[in-house]
Amino acid sequence: MSRKAIIDIGSNSIKFFVGELAEDKTIATVVDTNDIARLGEDLDKTGMINPEPMKRNVEAVAKFAQQAKELGADQIVAVGTMALRKASNSDEFVKQVKEACGVEVQIIPGEEEARLSYLAILSGMPIQDGDLVVFDTGGGSTEFIYGHGKELVKRFSVNLGAVRITENYLTSDPVTADQVAAAVAQINKEFEEAGVVGAPTQLVGMGGTVTSMGAVKHKMVKYDPDVIQGSTLSREDIQAQIKDYSERTIEQRKELPGLQPKRADVILAGACILKVITERLGADKLTISDRGLRHGLAFDLFSK
Repeated sequence: MSRKAIIDIGSNSIKFFVGELAEDKTIATVVDTNDIARLGEDLDKTGMINPEPMKRNVEAVAKFAQQAKELGADQIVAVGTMALRKASNSDEFVKQVKEACGVEVQIIPGEEEARLSYLAILSGMPIQDGDLVVFDTGGGSTEFIYGHGKELVKRFSVNLGAVRITENYLTSDPVTADQVAAAVAQINKEFEEAGVVGAPTQLVGMGGTVTSMGAVKHKMVKYDPDVIQGSTLSREDIQAQIKDYSERTIEQRKELPGLQPKRADVILAGACILKVITERLGADKLTISDRGLRHGLAFDLFSK
């Protein structure tokens, strides 16, 4: 039985997926987990990966690579996204990972990231007729994919994610109403400049912010991907969570069922991003995909 391991190195978290091909040609999950290792910490200020984030992320990748070998994966693919595209010293990170565990990190362009995310949606949920917009919002960037049914029409990446908005706008604890308003205004401005417009029949969101907000909505003490996959977040849900996060300190947010404690500081910025996306695209709700780039890449690898 062929097993493949994916290590997806993002600005905020490293996602680790091991899958195998089942008899019906679907991909069965062996492991699907993450480590919120914050590679993009202070990247916006310094333009580089700083020593402490470098060290802990190299160690996290090496740990996942070891786990993949123990699980019998015959192929380990590691990909880096926005943080590694942006950092001036990303080659040093690639070198250190190679030395630590022998895995070659591929830094993929935003276009490829978007394509793999779209593949994940097509392989994971029913697609309606009409216009579809898929977005994947992370710590350092937000990818948008516009499609019609199963046809991908256009894709682009915006250099805006929850970490930068948190570091630049949501600086007090708890935040103020003015800070939240300024964050929302900045997100709206950057998305407008990037061409985030449309009125899709179906809006699908993926990434840690979206799945975390789904888990908070369901008050999910133990994360269950089967409950999250295909569930929805309405505009009212998003606004209610913005209000809740705004009124709490970061420590108080950590008490919320469904929210990973390491995500407590950036979740408000992520919720603000979702608010702007739904408003700009005229959507009353979005459908949550628990699947992401790692699942699309696995689908790609098993198709070869």
